[in-house]
Amino acid sequence: MRGSVDGLGSSAPIGAMLPAIFADDDLALRFVAGLDEVLAPFLVVLDNLDSYFDPALTPLDFTRWLADWVGAETDGIETDDSPAGAPSVEPRLRAAVAAAARLHRVRGTRLGLSEAVRLVFGVAPRITESGAADWHARPLGPVPGDPRPHLHVSLTLPAPAPADTHRLDTLVAAARPAHMPYTVEVIAATAAERTTDR
Repeated sequence: MRGSVDGLGSSAPIGAMLPAIFADDDLALRFVAGLDEVLAPFLVVLDNLDSYFDPALTPLDFTRWLADWVGAETDGIETDDSPAGAPSVEPRLRAAVAAAARLHRVRGTRLGLSEAVRLVFGVAPRITESGAADWHARPLGPVPGDPRPHLHVSLTLPAPAPADTHRLDTLVAAARPAHMPYTVEVIAATAAERTTDR
């Protein structure tokens, strides 16, 4: 995480705060200059503390820690084997952290699952599920949906890698409704689909 940075000056040098008797003491000034070098990264962090909790501004290594802290769905974002045309790692990771609170509110819903997959892969999935909602003017109307619960998530990528199916499976397992059995598939995009996406 945060470590020493060569040449980073301290925003509050200790030498300037020493009593006047030490102003001409070379040993004392060199000693506290060493402390300044060690403490400078801490002071920089404290001076910019509010930026460390803004996913758009925080350093990338801290963004990864922040993703764990807020429970963002980031499975597969850490590696830069993104499909062609998809955003690189850093913007996707920052977007996932920024959306974490909103996604927790819709977790387990079709919208929440779709958004989590889109943030990780950069592509919206096709989701087929058994549930449905309806209303009737008279009681005892037909029950909507299928009696057997199921969820199927299909993702079309321009150049799918073998690991994409595992990444999608892990993500869907974490973001789906807990009771819902599911299947996933990753499909290669056709040439026509690749040209319309651009």
